[in-house]
Amino acid sequence: MIVASNIRLSAIDEERFGMRTARVESVTLNQLSIIDEFCRSNAVKFLIARCDAAELQTAQAMETQDFRLMDTLVYFARQIAGAPIPPIAEDIKVRPVREDEADAIGALAAKAFQGYGGHYHADSRLDRDQCDAVYQSWAYRSCVSQAVADGVLVAEQGGRLIGFSTLKVHNPDEGEVPLYGVDPSVQGQGIGRGLIIGALRWFEEQGVAKMFISTQVTNVASQKVWVRLGFEPSHAYYTFHKWFD
Repeated sequence: MIVASNIRLSAIDEERFGMRTARVESVTLNQLSIIDEFCRSNAVKFLIARCDAAELQTAQAMETQDFRLMDTLVYFARQIAGAPIPPIAEDIKVRPVREDEADAIGALAAKAFQGYGGHYHADSRLDRDQCDAVYQSWAYRSCVSQAVADGVLVAEQGGRLIGFSTLKVHNPDEGEVPLYGVDPSVQGQGIGRGLIIGALRWFEEQGVAKMFISTQVTNVASQKVWVRLGFEPSHAYYTFHKWFD
């Protein structure tokens, strides 16, 4: 029997959007019927499903079963050892977040991700304000819960918080920056670059061998920054939504 062990109910999305929600990662073709059965038996109304972009047959089959493509995430990776990590610009200070800064980081994320082109905002059936709140909540929870993030870095300029990045160690070989944002008023001034360099240094201190980071395929500006810092394309995922009503 094929079991889709990667599917689960999402309490945080249910609380946010007011409907039974499920999430499933790394969907494969032979799991689709199991996923459908899980959703119907658990009265799921809204499903978020990710599929490796290399699994073209799976993506095509999902499209025939009322899944709708919402975004494409591209991942980049960089080996940390063996390549020098460049310095951060002198006018930008990157440091660990303080305990009393969680609310400020949440507010910064709300500004940085307002109207962001991710999978939540791409779905016209979801409340716009709640879509914005996803990133505010994610950033805040990253500061207060190690279940969400192993660390958070902030960028500071003239005593003002202008950016942040969250850090997650998956295993001794791999770490990831799941979320980072820059105040819109200073975007394009090298703040994001400084945060990525800070993340590389942080993972180096933890003894992690490789760092991953992802963004929307349309976010070419960030991808250019990463490539200049030695990152290379690694893999990609499609995000689909399915509504059961």
